[in-house]
Amino acid sequence: MAAAEAEVELAKASVSAAEETVSRYEGLAGTGVTQEDLASARVSLLQSRADLSSAEASLELAELDLDRTEIKSPISGFPDISTVSVGALVTENQTDALTTVTRIDPIFVDVEESSRRIGEVRNQIEAGSLSPGEQLDIGLELETGEVYDGKGELVSPGSSVSTTTGTTELRLRFDNPDHRIMPGQFLRVEIVLGTTDAVLVPQGATSRAASGALTAFVAADGTAEERTLTEQGSYRNAWIVTEGIAAGEMLIVDGLSNLRDGAEIATVPVTISDEGVVTAADGTAEAFGSSGSTEGAPASDSR
Repeated sequence: MAAAEAEVELAKASVSAAEETVSRYEGLAGTGVTQEDLASARVSLLQSRADLSSAEASLELAELDLDRTEIKSPISGFPDISTVSVGALVTENQTDALTTVTRIDPIFVDVEESSRRIGEVRNQIEAGSLSPGEQLDIGLELETGEVYDGKGELVSPGSSVSTTTGTTELRLRFDNPDHRIMPGQFLRVEIVLGTTDAVLVPQGATSRAASGALTAFVAADGTAEERTLTEQGSYRNAWIVTEGIAAGEMLIVDGLSNLRDGAEIATVPVTISDEGVVTAADGTAEAFGSSGSTEGAPASDSR
């Protein structure tokens, strides 16, 4: 760089000297300076100017080469761990990347949904049992269970179904200014398509027959009554049931292993958390599947 700058200064000095020579010869023309001397001086001036242009071009190339010694990413984002260390030799167009820069604001989240489920939702909308909202309400739950403070939008609805999994891939986009979402992170996506009148029935209180029928027991007049349920998918740890049980009926949630339709029972009121934990009236908590007396919880209405 210093050598190129020196060449420019030297060329400028040569131009100045040549200009002075031409000016002096033009003033002395016909008084001792021949036309040949003047023409030669003018040629020298042109040559000096050409040398200056060449030196300036060389300086620009040197500045460009210097700028290229600092590698800048064409996009904003987070760099991965560098594959080279300080002092390592790198060359133009080398096959190994120095690092990988990933843009994570906004960030894309890919989710899969079964084509069967998508078809069922479409049928519900057409049948009028599901009222679609004006726009999709897309939420996100982080690995910690924390609900992400920001709503997403659908970017690509997917145009094909996987022949191996029977699912369609959807691409969502979320603003990520605080970089809470990272590539490769496990997330849970919740997409609210619309509203429907249904009852949430804890999955631990139901059983699935070999025929595929979903059943549960309801406490009615001191006896256990087995019901066949019609479900429209799931929400967290519960089935979305549209037929077979009504809101407020007493659902039997424990002591199910030897329970039969019509059996006499004595119920103990309990409540169930979103995580599926049964809490008795005395405040003790236990998960589904524990032994003991038959316990019942009111079926919750969902919209």
